[in-house]
Amino acid sequence: MPKFIIERKIPGAGKFSVENLKAISQKSKEVLCSLGSDIQWIHSYVAGDKIYCIYIAPNEDLIREHARQGGFPADSITEISTMIDLQTAE
Repeated sequence: MPKFIIERKIPGAGKFSVENLKAISQKSKEVLCSLGSDIQWIHSYVAGDKIYCIYIAPNEDLIREHARQGGFPADSITEISTMIDLQTAE
C-alpha cells in the first residue's frame, strides 16, 4: 500500500504543550478508527510551524478525508517513492 508524507502548516506547532499534542493525537485516532483499516498513521514530526505526518493509505483522497473530518490542514500530500538511510550507502 502507498506511503505518504503530509505537510500540515500549523502556526506555533513546535511550541504546543504535551496536552495539546495529546488532544490532536486523540482526535486523529478517533477519525482513523471511523475510517477503518485502510488508512494508518505511522508517526509525525513537529518542527517549527509545521507537522509532517507519515501515513499508509490506498490513495490521497482518504488522507484528505481524514484531514477534513479531523479539522487538520493537509497543505501538501506527497506519495513516498522510496526511503534511503545509512543502509543504502552499503
